[in-house]
Amino acid sequence: MTHDAVERSRLKAWLLEAGQQPDPGGFYEGEREATAHQHVRPWWKVMCLTGVDYFSTLGYQPGIAALAAGALAPIATLVLVLVTLFGALPMYRRVAKESPHGDGSLSMLERLLSYWPSKVLVLALIGFVATGFIITITLSAADASAHLVENPFLTDALHGREVVITLVLLALLAAVFLKGFGEAIGIAVVLVIAYIGLSAVVVANGFWHIFQNPGTFTDWTNAVTEAHASPLAVLGASLLVFPALALGLSGFETGVVVMPLVKGDPDDTPAEPAGRIRNAKKLLTTAALIMSVMLMGSAIVTTFLIPATEFAPGGEANGRALAFLAHENLGDTFGTVYDAATIGILWFAGSSAMAGLLNIVPRYLPRYGMAPDWARATRPLVLVFTFISVVVTIAFKADVDAQAGAYATGVLALMTSAAVAVTLTEWRRGHHRAGAFFGVVSAVFTYTIAVTILDRPEGLVIAFIFIAMIVVISLFSRITRSTELRVQNVTFDPVAAELLDEVLVKNAPVRFIANKVQAGDDAEYNEKSSDVRFDNHLHIAETAVFLEVEINDASDFATAVEVTGVRIGSHRVLRATGPSVPNVLAAILLAVSEKDDMPSHVYFEWSEKGPGQNALRFLFAGEGDVPPLTHEILRRAVADPDKRPVVHVGG
Repeated sequence: MTHDAVERSRLKAWLLEAGQQPDPGGFYEGEREATAHQHVRPWWKVMCLTGVDYFSTLGYQPGIAALAAGALAPIATLVLVLVTLFGALPMYRRVAKESPHGDGSLSMLERLLSYWPSKVLVLALIGFVATGFIITITLSAADASAHLVENPFLTDALHGREVVITLVLLALLAAVFLKGFGEAIGIAVVLVIAYIGLSAVVVANGFWHIFQNPGTFTDWTNAVTEAHASPLAVLGASLLVFPALALGLSGFETGVVVMPLVKGDPDDTPAEPAGRIRNAKKLLTTAALIMSVMLMGSAIVTTFLIPATEFAPGGEANGRALAFLAHENLGDTFGTVYDAATIGILWFAGSSAMAGLLNIVPRYLPRYGMAPDWARATRPLVLVFTFISVVVTIAFKADVDAQAGAYATGVLALMTSAAVAVTLTEWRRGHHRAGAFFGVVSAVFTYTIAVTILDRPEGLVIAFIFIAMIVVISLFSRITRSTELRVQNVTFDPVAAELLDEVLVKNAPVRFIANKVQAGDDAEYNEKSSDVRFDNHLHIAETAVFLEVEINDASDFATAVEVTGVRIGSHRVLRATGPSVPNVLAAILLAVSEKDDMPSHVYFEWSEKGPGQNALRFLFAGEGDVPPLTHEILRRAVADPDKRPVVHVGG
């Protein structure tokens, strides 16, 4: 092997190294796995990972509130805080309980439906996930570059280079994930503590200036009363601008998708990881309380102390209100330190979104057959998501305002779907009071996303682009992977094992007659046996076992199969259920071949339907022209023809 070939082989092995990574980070955790692994961390550290996304919105949220609500920004922010604490928080605490393995609210909706409708719904929601999380990565990096450029010491040198700076920040984020994830939580802890601590200093200093100058409060109350004649009008106006402030809710979905990182109790079980659920609820509650306090404080000090003209596009406080106050009230040295903390947390805000994508995509798409199997590996996905982020950044020219609509649409779509999932789950279980409460929460988020889409329709357009890309790629992957062996394991019940042992002792190898059960009586099997033996020249002395497969969910891709045995008169019959007749047949043939170390045989009759119709039936219904498909699956699964089960077709 040449040196170049060796290097390519090493690169491929490194890229596809998933379970062998020193610390894969818990991005993918099977549905039945809830035991503690070496990658888990205390809940407060994982909170910092989600917090780099959630808390980083303080960098731009006060400015958004001021632009949307003007003097009403503190009251409108209070509405946001109330929705956070009494709507989103209870909702996501419920999601944490229902989906403790990091699959978020999508799995709740998937369980409410079945077959293809559930798959199509999840694919659409993954499109919104991709929109929200990818735009989180690009918008946060763009905002970090904006803070860097706006620093008074760097403006002259960096102005006009926002796109290049953003691309460099994206490359650095990708480098963290390509190396591994062991240090990422440590970085997040440092950034969150530094940023929240410095922000608290800026807010506290702002309140000190307000107390030193009581006229600022009087000016604010005069501005509110001039614009709105009554308290009811103030409340109504605050409610109307709530959708514009909804970005302050962005951290909840990432809080539940990184749950595999949360350390639970030693006695947690796969079925009931009570410790993990309890600690995840602590994570969500603590993050919501910290953010609520900081949102209210920042809204008050920025509204009272910053002239309204500075919030407008081109103003010095646009997108960086707290940073403006840090420079204005505490000096450029402290302001530069605060800029550095803000840049750091905004840059790393993409890490929680990347972690969410690395959990969601491997959990669903490969299991549906709608992504290559390498999509379970972390590093190739990091490269894919980084490439998409680069394209988005260049397309939007690293403009924060241009990406805000898509960001809000993605975040609100996920929160709306979570609210609906929780509502339907509660109603289905007969919890009518809880269902009614979460129904109101669902209505709030439905209203919010509707207003957001009407105001910024480009967000929905971008989401549809992501959905279309995912659907096209998924269909292509489903077609190209259609003849993979999709059955993970085969088990035989005692009767089935006994029937096989009888044949193996009497007349090995095992010869199967494939049958689609009709009446299921002795006459059916007598007739089927006669037809197949005549068509395939199978001697009457050769013992044969009937093999029948029933389709359960053709939309599924990977599954386990249990084979049951039954005697019908003198006939031995094995029955199984699965997502695809050819795949289940091939898996059983391979499992039986391993039992006696001899390739088993299966006998078919030709299908009478056309090839095009059969192809579609196979892709979407799991049936089709079974004999050649079974042979192709076996050919791909077993390279040596001498060890491969034999397929016979007659008629």
